[in-house]
Amino acid sequence: MDKPTLDPSDVPAQQSTGPGRQVSAGKKPRRRILLWGTALVGVAVIAAAFLRPHAPGGGRHAHQMAADVQPVAVATVRKGDMPVELTELGTVVPITNVTVQSRVDGYLMQVLFTEGQHVRKGDLLALIDTRPYEVLLAQYQGQLASDMAQLQQARVDNARYQRLIHQNSIAAQTAVDQQYKVAQLEGTVKVDQALVDNEKLQIIYCHVIAPVDGRVGIRQVDMGNYITAGQTNGLVILTQMQPISVIFTLPETELGRVADRLRTGVSLPVEAWDSTNTRKIADGAVSVLDSQIDTSTGTVRMRSIFPNQDETLFPNQFVNAHLLVNTEHDALLIPTNAVQTGPNGPFVYVVKPDNTVEVRDIRTGTSHGDSVVVNTGLKEGEAVVTDGTDHLHAGAKVTIPAADATAAPAGETAPPTGKGHRRRHNTAGQGDTTGGQPQP
Repeated sequence: MDKPTLDPSDVPAQQSTGPGRQVSAGKKPRRRILLWGTALVGVAVIAAAFLRPHAPGGGRHAHQMAADVQPVAVATVRKGDMPVELTELGTVVPITNVTVQSRVDGYLMQVLFTEGQHVRKGDLLALIDTRPYEVLLAQYQGQLASDMAQLQQARVDNARYQRLIHQNSIAAQTAVDQQYKVAQLEGTVKVDQALVDNEKLQIIYCHVIAPVDGRVGIRQVDMGNYITAGQTNGLVILTQMQPISVIFTLPETELGRVADRLRTGVSLPVEAWDSTNTRKIADGAVSVLDSQIDTSTGTVRMRSIFPNQDETLFPNQFVNAHLLVNTEHDALLIPTNAVQTGPNGPFVYVVKPDNTVEVRDIRTGTSHGDSVVVNTGLKEGEAVVTDGTDHLHAGAKVTIPAADATAAPAGETAPPTGKGHRRRHNTAGQGDTTGGQPQP
């Protein structure tokens, strides 16, 4: 019997496509529906977030407003005295520095000082063998005595000849010759006396004495050595320590006002600080201004005198000389770290009564320590921000810690309460270069 033949048109579509095609056709509509549902849910959530009413002082808006408030430290602009001080490099130079030399030749018999000892002017430092000079002194004294005896005899003869010439009892030539002989012997006696005095002086020079008060250094020659007059390095170096001077250079641009102050007779104080400029060593005063400017450096030298009773200043030591030229009275003062730098120059953030900040351009003057003079732009009693300027801009809301409700005086800043705020120590005209620029 023949098998019945099926017409393809009678087979359902889902069966003719095969098992794999039937499964894919069933999943595709469900995936599309799932994607559209997810998108509608997301739109609904976003719409609900934007359209939901917010209670006053709460929600995300309130948190955002709280985050915009910047904690800062402030200081009050005040009036005070500002010292006009120049800081220059200087060198400690003794007023007197002597290389003690021998003025005669001979053996060094005694050394009468200890290295590092303080001596007074006239103290005996060393003794050179005097015996050779004493022998010569005796010789010259004997010659002097002999010549003086001859001179005395010649004077007696000359007196006798003068009486005889008046009686015409002697030739005139003989009387005149006798007068010349007396004059010659007088000259010889003077030479002999000079030789005697010279040997006495050599004996004095055998005693080496201190020419000034000071401190002796390391001995250059030991006892028993033969030394000569003016030999290299001498016997020892004697340095005057009290008082002592500091010589420093002053720029010619500052010469005018310093010279004007000196002409008034005012004593200009000078402080000597160590080479790191962190510790004051001694106090002194200007002694003299040099007579000419060094054209190679454009500076003029000044000498200041220090009592140096405790000898904290040592010869050839490098120091920083702080010269007080003048003092500005009733000047407006603010801390140096309140000054920022912007495109228009130095500025500060001024805290207004509503606890918002205002950007104020200023002109600064003399600075000293942690304070700087403000010439224009501020008034006494205004509060300026000294710390926490990182993210400030004009109109920004700030908060001041309770301890700073009354702003600290200029030069005294209170720490901010917020974390992550670094204290910046800015000098006048430099300001903060990392942030806090004024916003338009």
